[in-house]
Amino acid sequence: MKGIVLAGGFGTHLYPMTFSGSKHLLPIYDKPLVYYSLATLMKADIRDVLFIVNPQDMASYQAHFGDGSQLGLNISYKAQVSRDGIAQAFLIGEDFIGDDRVALILADSIFYGSGFDLNLREALDRDKGATVFGYRVNDPERFAVIDFGEDKKVTYIEEKPEEARTKYVATGLYVYDNKVVEYAKKLKPSARGELEITDLNQMYLDHKQLYTTTLPEGFAWFCPRTVDELFHAGEFIRVVQQSTGTKIASIEEIAYRKGWIGRAQLLSLASKIAKTEYGKYLEGIALSTESAK
Repeated sequence: MKGIVLAGGFGTHLYPMTFSGSKHLLPIYDKPLVYYSLATLMKADIRDVLFIVNPQDMASYQAHFGDGSQLGLNISYKAQVSRDGIAQAFLIGEDFIGDDRVALILADSIFYGSGFDLNLREALDRDKGATVFGYRVNDPERFAVIDFGEDKKVTYIEEKPEEARTKYVATGLYVYDNKVVEYAKKLKPSARGELEITDLNQMYLDHKQLYTTTLPEGFAWFCPRTVDELFHAGEFIRVVQQSTGTKIASIEEIAYRKGWIGRAQLLSLASKIAKTEYGKYLEGIALSTESAK
């Protein structure tokens, strides 16, 4: 299974904050927004990751993540030169995907809650078709609305309808079989000139191979696109972390606990930011797990 983090777009809703840099590198409390999407792929045991970014942001991402080896990952990069839609990711990433299946996550997606591992496993265990992660919202007209049966097969999907059939929407996380590149090549630009992810999902629906895994009640999903939404997401992360003593989307901790890096490597990563609370947290993880042996 391969993973794509789509970090394109210009963050126009966040101007002037994003005049000179990527929205997805802005902080959500104590870590960049993109950490949360990368952490989701890592939790799904995906180690081959492609970042698709704006050309002007390429150097910033490469400086931040390198080739991923420090996390036990294989990270590569490609540029989305023009804003031609989410589904363009599969054309840009065709060589990266190869003969494999692929998970795509939008870089501004934050998922948090119990049972998420089961949702990920349900999607990853499905060899054929596509899976969208369904979430119940109060304002479905802002998103791609879905309806589905007891067998988890999606029966309807529509992008930002004037009147929503249900309150369930597709979030910014998708899992596809290898036909996704073939289908993406058949897409035509929409009225706004983009290759729409909903049109791609409709192709799977037409073949009766579009499924959903629904995130449980009480689950938190954020896709912050305004200053207020960034603040809200950051405040949520702050409250949860301070009340639990654990960090959400600590990619270094995830890599360590999965055995992709050793204790010495975790301590090395912690030492680079030793004066920060985040660095002390990583050091504490390494020391506490060693003493527990």
